[in-house]
Order: sequence, then structure tokens, then C-alpha cells
Amino acid sequence: MSLTPPRPGGPRPNVPVILDGEEVLAFDGETILDLARRLGSPIPTLCYLDGLSVHGGCRLCVVEVNGDNRLPLACATPVSSEMDIRTDTSSLRDHRRRVIELLFAEGNHICASCVSSGACELQDLAAENDVDHIHYALEFPRIDVDATHPKYVLDRERCVLCTRCVRVCDEVEGAHVWDIAQRGSQSTLVAELGKPWGDATSCTWCGKCVLVCPTGALSFKGRSTGEMRHDPDVIAFLARLRDEGEWIDREEPAP
Repeated sequence: MSLTPPRPGGPRPNVPVILDGEEVLAFDGETILDLARRLGSPIPTLCYLDGLSVHGGCRLCVVEVNGDNRLPLACATPVSSEMDIRTDTSSLRDHRRRVIELLFAEGNHICASCVSSGACELQDLAAENDVDHIHYALEFPRIDVDATHPKYVLDRERCVLCTRCVRVCDEVEGAHVWDIAQRGSQSTLVAELGKPWGDATSCTWCGKCVLVCPTGALSFKGRSTGEMRHDPDVIAFLARLRDEGEWIDREEPAP
């Protein structure tokens, strides 16, 4: 059994697991995704982001577990002793390609004219999973671009409903400007129950929602094709500082 390195200053892994045919040790309570990333086994994700709660909506991180007829979500499934996990099989690759194709079909993802071309996670996923054409009928949604905010732009035609913006605004910034309205194919991202973004008085102009957006749905004004760069890693950094108490006010000792 190969021993995975312990976390510095923390407990040693002690849960035996089989990951892609190799016996490894996992930490108690660790998710399949955490384990795979720690050991360098890539599992694609889109809605998942370190520092935010688990949403489990994109269905890209599904894996196969021996004895389970379902496809568990790696981001939301904790490991258990003797679990036999497969993260890369022909059926999983086919499933992920179909999900990516559906995401492209449901929106207008024209990479050649997108501000995030070259820095888009959906575009990267398509390239990594050999998606070079779409098997489904394209929806071609026609939704007005919301450019009412002085600093940012919302293009719902490129939104994949990952809810990263919703969660970061609520859980990190504490403003809760964003939500998802309607159901199914009618689902859409809304600010303050349907207001134009520029009229949302709860928006603090922090830009965290723009930084975490995986596509060109949220962008800074003034960026042309290929110029938009997102920085989702900053949220994990902010969450770590919060968890370590870096922002807790400390009373100064009396003189």
C-alpha cells in the first residue's frame, strides 16, 4: 500500500481506498475529489471551487465506485474504507463529453468573439475532453446583455448556471446579490429578484463574482475579445484567511 504524505502538523491518512487500481490512504472525511487532487488524479469540475460550499450541479466530477450502480459526485462523496474508485474510464469520458456538449448547446458560446476566450474553463474542458463538435440541436438563446452596472457586464447567453457567483456573493462577500430564478431550461441568473445589475443596491462592487465566473458570462467593462482573465483561486485564499481568524478584531490589551 502506498502511503500518501500526511498534512503538515495534522493527522496521518488512515482510510484504505483503491483509486484507479492503486491502494492509497485517505483522510477521514475527505471527499473523493479532495483525495484525487491530492494524489494528482485529475477529475474535471466546473461548478466546484475551493473556498465555497459544494453545489454539485455540473455533474462533470462523477466517478465510478465498485458496487454502486449510480455515478457518485466526487465533490460531494466522502471516502469510506475499502472503497474502489475509478476516475477515468471510457464510459466516464463519454459522459463528460456529453455534459460539455449540452452546456455548449444550451448557450451561445462563440469562443471567437468572447472576452474570456483563452481563459475560459468551459473552453478548456472541451479541449481536454476532445469535444470538437456538438451532437445536440443548438438552442441559440436570445437574452439581452445587462451592461447597466458601471463596472461589470452580465451576458446570460454564456452563463452555465454553476452558481459560483451566487455562492461567493453570499458566503464570502455577504451581500447575496445573485440568485437563480425559474426552473429547467428557463433557469436564469438574476440580481436582486430580477433588477438590472446597475440598480442592485446590495452590490458592493467587490468583483468577486466576476473573478470566479468560469466563462464569459461575467466580465469587467472595457475588455475586448480574449482580454478577460478570471482569478478564482483568490477565493480559496480569502476563505483560508477567514478560517484562520485573520479578520477577527482583537482587543488591544489595556496599558
